[in-house]
Amino acid sequence: MRIKVTSVFVNDQEKALQFYTDILGFQKKMDMPAGDFKWLTVVSSEDPDGVELLLEPNDNEAAKTYQEAIYEQGIPATSFVVEDIWQEYERMKKKGVEFTMEPTEAGPVTFAIFDDTCGNLIQLSQAR
Repeated sequence: MRIKVTSVFVNDQEKALQFYTDILGFQKKMDMPAGDFKWLTVVSSEDPDGVELLLEPNDNEAAKTYQEAIYEQGIPATSFVVEDIWQEYERMKKKGVEFTMEPTEAGPVTFAIFDDTCGNLIQLSQAR
């Protein structure tokens, strides 16, 4: 068994697609109509056949409540790994990404947290 798709709730699929591709550097993998929305996934450009991230609409009250609650508590919706967190932090800041936590050492990892502009906090981490 392996993970093929995981999701993050977003309040605007097109805005999320732009952020996750133009700013983070992911590639669009699937873009299919699904009722009023889309089945819209992105993948890492470093692993195009790897796990897909579904940019899932938060058009459900339970999803909105969950998304807003963890955001308000400062809890990241998901986590991405990078090879050089300081380089990625500087690159993303130059593109206007707002970080709620700059790279911080904690045990065997260094991590940072940023706002994805679509209702989520996302964690970046680098193993040391």
